[in-house]
Amino acid sequence: MLKNFTITLLFVLSVATIAMGQIRTPAASPSAMFKQTVGLTEVTIEYSRPSMKGRAIFGDLVPFDKVWRLGANQITKFTFSEDVTVEGKALKAGSYGVLAKPGMKSWDVHFYDYDTGNWGSYVEKTPTAVVTVAPVQAPGIKVESFFITIADLTANGGLIEFIWDSTIVPVKLGVHTDKAVMANIDQVMAGPSAGDYFNAGTYLHESGKDLAKALMYVQKATHTDNPRFWQVRREALILADMGKKAEAIKAAKKSLELATTAGNDDYIKMNNDSIKKWSM
Repeated sequence: MLKNFTITLLFVLSVATIAMGQIRTPAASPSAMFKQTVGLTEVTIEYSRPSMKGRAIFGDLVPFDKVWRLGANQITKFTFSEDVTVEGKALKAGSYGVLAKPGMKSWDVHFYDYDTGNWGSYVEKTPTAVVTVAPVQAPGIKVESFFITIADLTANGGLIEFIWDSTIVPVKLGVHTDKAVMANIDQVMAGPSAGDYFNAGTYLHESGKDLAKALMYVQKATHTDNPRFWQVRREALILADMGKKAEAIKAAKKSLELATTAGNDDYIKMNNDSIKKWSM
């Protein structure tokens, strides 16, 4: 009887422990993710949002002239899909851990190549870029929870803003929209690339559509100064399916030669097999 009671008690205690382990409470500084397209660049900001809770912020809770994690918990993380500039300083596409050193008259904002969420590990590292900006006081506002946004959007940039209490810290963000658009225009206006023609021809061939057009497209890729063995192999297959065995063998021999130079055993075998088959 006592044994059964003990087992029951242990079971009840274990269930209670599991239940307690499942209790969720709100985070003091909840995590946030902000995404914004600036021009053609995707900007993602991941950070935590501490609240004032009746406390004085800058110069007190967040001391002046000391490194701050720019939020709470883990380091604030910025990710740029393309190369950008911050206050005119270049940053390559990628992710950055961001720290700040607030001051009464100026802030230093440090961007580090991101490798961990542990903000303390960045303090002794050399930043990829450091920018100095002037904070703006807005007595008419009182923002309870720290937040980051991007304002004043144009095709070529915007303002990253760190906002808390009545302080706004703006950082100029620049994106290379014109460069990207002009490169795209040049590419499109120059017409399809050899790869585009090859892909189109391959699709037409594999889907059993217009073989003559498939051959025309693929030959725009193969009749160049530097054809690839897999492209010439496709030309041979199309010719064979069109019943042009002699031309198919000629193309297969060319693909074989290129594959041999490239050291690709798979294409060497496929071409040898096809040449033998089509020669019968």
